[in-house]
Amino acid sequence: HAKHAGHSKKTASPHAAAKDAKRAGLDRSGKPRKGKASYYARQFHGKKMADGTRMNPNSNTAASKTLPLGTTAKVTNLESGKSEVVKVRDRGPYVNGRIMDVTPKVADKLEMKKDGVAPVEVKPIEVPQPDGSTKPGAGATGK
Repeated sequence: HAKHAGHSKKTASPHAAAKDAKRAGLDRSGKPRKGKASYYARQFHGKKMADGTRMNPNSNTAASKTLPLGTTAKVTNLESGKSEVVKVRDRGPYVNGRIMDVTPKVADKLEMKKDGVAPVEVKPIEVPQPDGSTKPGAGATGK
């Protein structure tokens, strides 16, 4: 299915787009999720991300397979207790069990740079909805 990815976007009907969103399994619920986070390797610095912007290692950018692009979320390293707010601008990581990729700056703040991977909880703060509005997530309540 990777072969067709580039072509279907321009002529996709709303029905096809809805099917595409379902297949991607986007989670707009704002519920917290736990899993492993890793961080962008050096070869990704400056590369174009899913939202069209370039990856800046000093930004608070993150990649998620399930959160809509534009989501802001609070990421907490469950080992160090450190948290940081990120904005989802990219898709990934495509490694089993990993739910988020963060920039080296965020990895530093979360104290996960040494190990490269850390158990995290991701609490969405603001989740973009299909109609253009945003929905407050679990991280918005401050709990």
